[in-house]
Amino acid sequence: MKLIDRNFDKDGSGQVTLLPEDPEDMWHAFNLVAVGDSLRSTTIRKVQNESATGSVSSSKIRTTLTISIETIDFDTQACVLRVKGRNIQENQYVKMGAYHTLDLELNRKFTLAKECWDAIAIDRIEQACDIEKKADVAALVMQEGLAHLCLLTGSMTVVRAKIETNIPRKRRGNCEQHDKGLGRFYESVMQAILRHVNFEIVKCVLVASPGFVKDQFCEYMFSQAIKTDCKIITENKSKFLLVHASSGFKHSLKEVLQDPSVTAKLADTKAAGEVKSLEQFYIMLQHEPDRAYYGIKHVERASESEAIETLLISDRLFRAQDVATRRRYVALVEKVKDLGGDVKIFSSLHVSGEQLDQLTGVAAILRFPIPEIDEEDATDSDDD
Repeated sequence: MKLIDRNFDKDGSGQVTLLPEDPEDMWHAFNLVAVGDSLRSTTIRKVQNESATGSVSSSKIRTTLTISIETIDFDTQACVLRVKGRNIQENQYVKMGAYHTLDLELNRKFTLAKECWDAIAIDRIEQACDIEKKADVAALVMQEGLAHLCLLTGSMTVVRAKIETNIPRKRRGNCEQHDKGLGRFYESVMQAILRHVNFEIVKCVLVASPGFVKDQFCEYMFSQAIKTDCKIITENKSKFLLVHASSGFKHSLKEVLQDPSVTAKLADTKAAGEVKSLEQFYIMLQHEPDRAYYGIKHVERASESEAIETLLISDRLFRAQDVATRRRYVALVEKVKDLGGDVKIFSSLHVSGEQLDQLTGVAAILRFPIPEIDEEDATDSDDD
């Protein structure tokens, strides 16, 4: 997603102009638009013209409309977002108050205005516009003297660094210059990884090369990390996956991603953090039920006691048409973050999100047990 313009007022109202660039962006747009917002975009409208003789002719005109959103429909297969509403700005082809449906598509910019931009919506924009926040896989394709470091999202590959180093050839009886050149090259590649790979987001780093270059590089990198006490590398050692590639050029990434062992690994990376959190919740629910709660009432009571360690919440809840309901969930998320808790927002398109939706869409793992919540419920039911 490309952020073209952003204008927020002190009272929280404002507008943003965005340009969706890949299918993932349409999902972000679907989570941003809400009933009551105003949306401005180009569209095609059928217009009827009456001539002086009384004959009527119709033609299709491309125009720009601003509508007040009433209904939203997202086609996950075609990645098209259809938004219906009434026209709220004068237009020579469309009357004020007339209904129209805007189709938001890839590479067609739109302007979205809200009366109140909450923290969740602003985070969603930053997540959609920051490539590094979307990329949970990094790939390094290399050969002696050449390396490409790429970040992979669901539908695109971005080259973050290209490293080229002239390495002297091995000479009979003297490999010193070759080894020095190779050391300089490996050091440059290691620095590029530290500079461009955010290990809090990236779940897997593919290291691909012909021959044993990848093995020699990883051996060098891990030994240097131990020598220099570089904890970023040593703590994330398990995220590095070594695979074969025919060269160090970007095009060889295609064959790397087709490797069965890689596809199996990448299938788990997309929402690995969320899946792990949900698994921890189920384990906690089984072994320590007083530290695991679901349902908005129970979770809010746990939040009031400042007990939430990890909040699991579905993005479906933020699409609630009732403003008060949405604000309730936004306030819960903000409170948990303010108290140092971890918030995991699950995509309802993912399997883990569907599982969470079956548990009302909101759940929490607590720092300490609170049996009183169940006791309060039991007391309330006895009173009834």
